[in-house]
Amino acid sequence: MGALVTLDLPEDSPMLGLPWIITFGPLGDADEWEPVVCGPYERPHALALAEAVVAEEQLMAVVEPLLPAVSAEEIRGEIAAAQVAAEDESARIEEADLYGEFEDTIDEELEAAAAEEHRTEPLAPPSEAELRAGFSRIAAKLTGGAA
Repeated sequence: MGALVTLDLPEDSPMLGLPWIITFGPLGDADEWEPVVCGPYERPHALALAEAVVAEEQLMAVVEPLLPAVSAEEIRGEIAAAQVAAEDESARIEEADLYGEFEDTIDEELEAAAAEEHRTEPLAPPSEAELRAGFSRIAAKLTGGAA
């Protein structure tokens, strides 16, 4: 069994309505190959597809929203935000090293989250027809049409 990583969002998050992509990659450092990016999908479809794949393979699947940018400035803003977040993360890791093992805390949190997960069977992947209908809804959102 592989691993699935995604954002834990509140039910009213506007990000839930965005198109989502799945990035499949090696689970460990032993395998080295280029990640495979699939999508865009609606979030429930992306999660179900990712679960179906990692249930049978030793892979990591990252399910994340696709942020459609409409200008170079918007892209630059996203890059700047990611850079600031990375700097903040580096500072937190350095600070954690002063007071203990940051990784131990993360591992404990992941184990606790896994213990809370009660589902044993992965979601059934959506059918091709369901995916195509989702593609149509995404295209309508991106072009300003009705969804």
